[in-house]
Amino acid sequence: MADLLTAPPVLPGHFAFFFDLDGTLAEIKPHPDQVVIPTSVLQMLDQLSQMNEGALALISGRSMAELDMLARPYRFPLAGVHGAERRDIHDQTHIVSLPDDLIALLHTQLTSELARLAGTELEAKGMAFALHYRQAPQHEAAVLALAKTLVDAHPQLALQPGKCVVEIKPAGINKGAAISAFMGTAPFKGRTPVFVGDDLTDEAGFAVVNRAKGMSVKVGPGETNAGWRLGNVGSVWQWITDVANQQIAQHSGRSQYGSLSRHL
Repeated sequence: MADLLTAPPVLPGHFAFFFDLDGTLAEIKPHPDQVVIPTSVLQMLDQLSQMNEGALALISGRSMAELDMLARPYRFPLAGVHGAERRDIHDQTHIVSLPDDLIALLHTQLTSELARLAGTELEAKGMAFALHYRQAPQHEAAVLALAKTLVDAHPQLALQPGKCVVEIKPAGINKGAAISAFMGTAPFKGRTPVFVGDDLTDEAGFAVVNRAKGMSVKVGPGETNAGWRLGNVGSVWQWITDVANQQIAQHSGRSQYGSLSRHL
């Protein structure tokens, strides 16, 4: 049973912040190229990063190149493609790849099969593939079956369902593992993790944050393992502003609170 409890968004302490992008920092659009993070939100993220010694990262199914483009002119630590590629605070990159022949085979098979499903779209990410059916929900079962068939045939692959998308990615890669990797190094190490996300792909991150006794925040409705909930993207924007302002107040010796809903 769900209950809503108003509470301070962040208690005094040392936190490491992790944010999903689509559906969390930006509204979901019919096509990924239409997504934008408002300048005011980026400024608040930068403020939050500076006040926490750079312990703020974006964790997304998008590539790091896309994340950098959406976050410009700021340059945050990143985990792209659900953690298959990661960039730390020192600009060091960590990439998990698949064999070139397997990537070529998957690209050929997926292109051929999706061409038969009008309205679906293939997004090639180098070491992963996203099969989108937002514009053709009638093909959901066929897209999921296609992805499962390919993953079952190749043990080095894993399936990742999302909102109107299913992804084929390297096995062992998920947002939880990416958060764990960040938490093992400065400036994240020794801090309490906070992760905000909206999708099935974020549940692995929530699990890691929960085990670390951090703050896991689900955006929008739906069952989740997260401990807290924000109603929508607009609520996330306001929450980020409240947290940044609260930390400024704490540093100034004042007390200020925002609000968050806890999912019990």
